[in-house]
Parts: sequence; structure tokens; C-alpha cells
Amino acid sequence: MRAPAVPDDYVITLSVADGKAVFLSDIWPLRQEIQTVERQFVIHAMFKEVYEKIEKVNEHWNALNTPPQTSCTPGTPCPPISSLHPSLMDWRSVLFSQNQTARVSVRHRDHIFPAGNIARTYLTGRGLNPRDGSRRGNDAVVARHTFANIRLFNKFLNNQAPRTLHLPSDETLDVFDAAECYQQAGFPLMILAGKEYGSGSSRDWASKGPFLLGIKAVLAESYEMIHRSNLVGMGVIPLEYLAGDTADSLDMTGRERHTVVIPEPLTPKMIVDIKLNTGKHSRRG
Repeated sequence: MRAPAVPDDYVITLSVADGKAVFLSDIWPLRQEIQTVERQFVIHAMFKEVYEKIEKVNEHWNALNTPPQTSCTPGTPCPPISSLHPSLMDWRSVLFSQNQTARVSVRHRDHIFPAGNIARTYLTGRGLNPRDGSRRGNDAVVARHTFANIRLFNKFLNNQAPRTLHLPSDETLDVFDAAECYQQAGFPLMILAGKEYGSGSSRDWASKGPFLLGIKAVLAESYEMIHRSNLVGMGVIPLEYLAGDTADSLDMTGRERHTVVIPEPLTPKMIVDIKLNTGKHSRRG
């Protein structure tokens, strides 16, 4: 049974007893109200209980007989991904980093790692079958895609991506080219970002791409939870400002060098010290 079509001029009007019209803005809940409900009903223990049992509840899946292998067997087509040669960073080491795409206004994972026809053209031009188009995880493509969304605003240049400022030359380069220069010079990189860094559709390459560019840490006001976990999985440290702090409130321009000291042992939500070459000192979570 097909639902009846809704006329284009169909309008629902809400009114209260006094006859005044009610608009969406009148009934839309405040963010504080939503957070109050979340704290009351979205209980952390519920998620913890589910994840603790997730590998045990499906008896049929656990009973499957699978060969113990870590690579493709002969005759089995492997995804066309080049070897990711850079090693993961040792979390206990000290970062002496210079911001590359510093002061970026980035929120969605589409900003960090856009995907589209350019990647498809690149891969099909090298023999990739169109039916395997989902295998766009080519590291050469990903590295060049990262932070290349034209809607990404780079506060270094007060302009849109994919350009950034290379230091200390002050030369304007594509993000990928600037990252290559920093890696050749031996500089690990850190991103200064705003709120809800990594929001949007789930895309794990949004964390792998920054890793390929030599980015070792992100300092943001807040994160999307899944993307934050993906960063950790790639060895990129997700640092967060303490409550009330932002890059603007701390007068951080992005030209500073940051020494991030990771104490041992490393524990979740621990406070770390960041020293700037300007003489400033701050603490981050």
C-alpha cells in the first residue's frame, strides 16, 4: 500500500489557547536540556556491559572455523594498499612539534578526508575495476586528500583549504606539500582545532590520513568519540584543552613550537604539560 502524496502547499499550523502561532524555535530544546536528559538516561555502564560481552554472545560466529593467518593466501586478491612504512609513534616520547595546518576550523570528517570523483579517476586510470571502487584506501590518494576539502578554513591564511603556510619560510603550499617538507626536516606536527573535531560520517581514513602526513597530535576543544578512538589507534595523540581554555584565550597563533611531555605510565584523561618556545606553559587533558 502506497502512502498518499503530500501536496506541496500542505501546512501544519500549531497554536496555543490564545491563538498565537507556534514556531519550531519555540519548542526546540536548548542544548543544556538535551545534556540533562543524556546524563539521566544515557548511562555509561550500559555501554561498558555491552562491550564486555560482545565477543561472547554470538555462539555461531565464535564457532566458525577460520584459518590462523595474518596475510592473504596465494590466489586471494588483496586490497590495493601500499605498505604503510612509517612506524607508530612511541607514546612515551616527547613531541617537539611545529603546527602545520595550525588553527584550522575543522569539524566534520569530510573536512579531514573528503572522497569523490578525483580519487575514482586516479584509481581507475591505474587499472582499478570500477566494481572495486570502495577500495579507495590507496595511501597515495589518502595522503593527498587529507585536509583538502575546500570548505575547510585555515586560520593561518584566513582562507579556505587545501593551502597552508609553511614555517619558517612563510611560503603558501598545499597541505600535502607542506607536510612533506616538515617530514623531510624531521618535524612532527600538531593540529590546533576547535569544537567537535572529527564529527560527521564514520571514516577511519580521516585518522590514517593525518598519520601519513606526519601529524602526531591534535589539540582540540572537544572530539567526536569514534574519531578520537581512531586517532589513538593510529598513534595520534588526541589532546583536549582544559575547561574554559581555547587557542584564542591562550593567544596561540600556530607559529609556536610545542613540547608535549607524555609521562609514564600513560592513563586515560590524564593531564599533560605542554611547553611553548614562546615561554608559555599550559596543561592539557
